[in-house]
Amino acid sequence: WFNGNIVSRNYYLPGVIATIVTVMSLLLSAMAIVKEKEIGTMEQLTVSPLRPIELIVGKLLPFGVIALIQTILITALGVLWFHIPLRGSLLLLLFSTCIYLFTTLGIGLFISTISATQQEAMMSVFLFYMPTVLLSGFAYPIANMPQVIQWFTFINPLRYFIVVIRSIFLKGVGIEILWAQLVPLLAMGLFVITLSALKFRRAIG
Repeated sequence: WFNGNIVSRNYYLPGVIATIVTVMSLLLSAMAIVKEKEIGTMEQLTVSPLRPIELIVGKLLPFGVIALIQTILITALGVLWFHIPLRGSLLLLLFSTCIYLFTTLGIGLFISTISATQQEAMMSVFLFYMPTVLLSGFAYPIANMPQVIQWFTFINPLRYFIVVIRSIFLKGVGIEILWAQLVPLLAMGLFVITLSALKFRRAIG
């Protein structure tokens, strides 16, 4: 209905944007704390006058900005170079990306606090990333997966974000439709960022 000519790039490129944002935000945030451990500056953070929440914001905010800029650049490339239709709102796309980044940056921070080295953090990111992509509906329709596997996809944040980004690009729908995807995405994001913040406080406490 929304890709009448069955142009594959119209369907896959929005998913590619989601996967690139995912892997980059995970990798950058996963290196945030473990790098301090390796170079020996974790003790300086511990005795600094900054509160844990300020340290978290200071560590994650630049990565969130980078992810948003990346989203804008890849979207512009897709629209101008590959002629992918963007029928929805760019502001809604960026707003949805911000909600999604709560989850990916939070997971990256959690990985960073439990990892001893940058290599361990990187391996943990890819251990999380591969099943996340496979169970997101990016390459294989979720409806074609076994029923048990479909249940696991409901705790996969990328599943919701891919639906959102494809709907904005191809269908041009607004938040009155996408709220059903954004609400669970926001809930997961708040949960994982809170869990990561608590783990981070224990790591520097």
